Amino acid sequence: MSLVELAREVRENAYAPYSHFKVGAAVRGKSGAVYRGVNVENVAYPEGTCAEAGAIAAMVAAGETELIEVAVIADSPTPVPPCGGCRQKLAEFGRGETPVTLATTSGARLDTSIGALLPGRFDASHMDKC
Repeated sequence: MSLVELAREVRENAYAPYSHFKVGAAVRGKSGAVYRGVNVENVAYPEGTCAEAGAIAAMVAAGETELIEVAVIADSPTPVPPCGGCRQKLAEFGRGETPVTLATTSGARLDTSIGALLPGRFDASHMDKC
């Protein structure tokens, strides 16, 4: 099953009682294992969790810290890009050239990369002492 299909499958488990906007994400770790996440809303906005953050948390909980592929899917007219915070989270665990597939439940796709989603990203090198 493709990463997009795995994200589509897990999307059904999203907890979105307020927006009714379910998002699913899947990331492939360097080991080849796949980790999935969904958005989880909370009545006390903005205390919810994005699908991408959930997938990354599952990956880290399993002991991996490098992702090599990302897929995100939502029921929207066009592919939905990750929010700014999730772009930074993806950049923390992936490389600029790491492929990202954004998809809709109706089959539209946008293939991009972490670097294209977050040009000029902040990384650990910015914290190096002179």
